[in-house]
Amino acid sequence: MSSDRPSLSDLKQALKDVTDPADPRLDSLAADSRKGAQQLLGQIKRRLAKAAAAEAAFQHRLHYERPFWEQGQLVAGIDEVGRGPLAGPVVTSAVILPPDFDIPLVNDSKQLTPKERERLYPLILAQAQAVSIGIGSPQLIDQLNIYQATRVAMQRAVLGLGLAPQHLIVDAMQIPVDLPQTRLIKGDAKSASVAAASIVAKVYRDHLMATYDHLYPGYGFAQNAGYGTAEHLAGLADRGVTPIHRKTFSPVQKIIANKSRS
Repeated sequence: MSSDRPSLSDLKQALKDVTDPADPRLDSLAADSRKGAQQLLGQIKRRLAKAAAAEAAFQHRLHYERPFWEQGQLVAGIDEVGRGPLAGPVVTSAVILPPDFDIPLVNDSKQLTPKERERLYPLILAQAQAVSIGIGSPQLIDQLNIYQATRVAMQRAVLGLGLAPQHLIVDAMQIPVDLPQTRLIKGDAKSASVAAASIVAKVYRDHLMATYDHLYPGYGFAQNAGYGTAEHLAGLADRGVTPIHRKTFSPVQKIIANKSRS
């Protein structure tokens, strides 16, 4: 017995571009009694619900930026990565997003996979009005301490922007610049600007540590980004301290002390 109904594979192909829950094609699908058609309808509804939730969360992450945008002001989000590692710099980023910024997946970099961060990185650079990187070297960290070196690196990121922001949104810290600042705990999960800065800083630093892995092999910098993993600690014990190690951080400090005693 022949049927004018399209095959389920044809339906799946035809409906893959549905973005609106009110799309009339979904009414036709709902009227299709085939089990496969109902399963497809369920899949589409779940996909649309997930997309709607992601969009709502993204709009919420623009909550802190909107009042400044409505006044025509530039607002920069600032975040850091690399306060905890034993090696490499602390890296900060400042990002000024436009009011029409539209990359819903931009979120706290720690909630994203490396692949997602790599994909979002060039999209952020393309849409942002200005992006800047601030570096706090291992030497600066040893000289000042990690907290103060991070503040200096954030200051460098803000001053390096090609545009002058009127307000800063910062992840928990106070930056030594003469600008009003909104300080948020876990700001990278609450503000799209801070989230964008967290992604830029993280990808930039990961690339930098992968380069250091070639310069100083045997520590696993490409995989551990300078954190004190078993591979890194074994490399320290076998090969000693490199110029990018933070000499005031405990495991590194102990190796230097042991070497000076021997």
